[in-house]
Amino acid sequence: MADFSDSRAISASGMAAQAERLRHVSENISNADTPGYRRKVTSFEAVLEAGQSTGEVQNGPVNLDQTALERVYDPSHPLAGADGYYDGSNVDLVVEIADAREAQRSYEANLRVFDQARQMSRSLYDLIRR
Repeated sequence: MADFSDSRAISASGMAAQAERLRHVSENISNADTPGYRRKVTSFEAVLEAGQSTGEVQNGPVNLDQTALERVYDPSHPLAGADGYYDGSNVDLVVEIADAREAQRSYEANLRVFDQARQMSRSLYDLIRR
């Protein structure tokens, strides 16, 4: 029974981590046109208990992408300097959409594992009750 609980906990942690990742992707997309905005990037870390890996994952610290900000020429923009340029964002919508799709598919895969483990647990309980 512990294996079913472990697999559900592992898949639930994966769903939570992917949901957090999708939240950062949506923030990046919504701020793509915000001047000076830097893309948020997160990584995954293994969850440790007593120095041993549990198989679960969690989001690591959120980092700001340090790639150069896009220089935008618009002399009428309030943030434009004397040369007419201002710093845009470093968000690439194609990359963000690909990240969103990857997070969605990973979430769905973890959901299927969770559901399978739940169904197997229910079937085992039904067998034991007989």
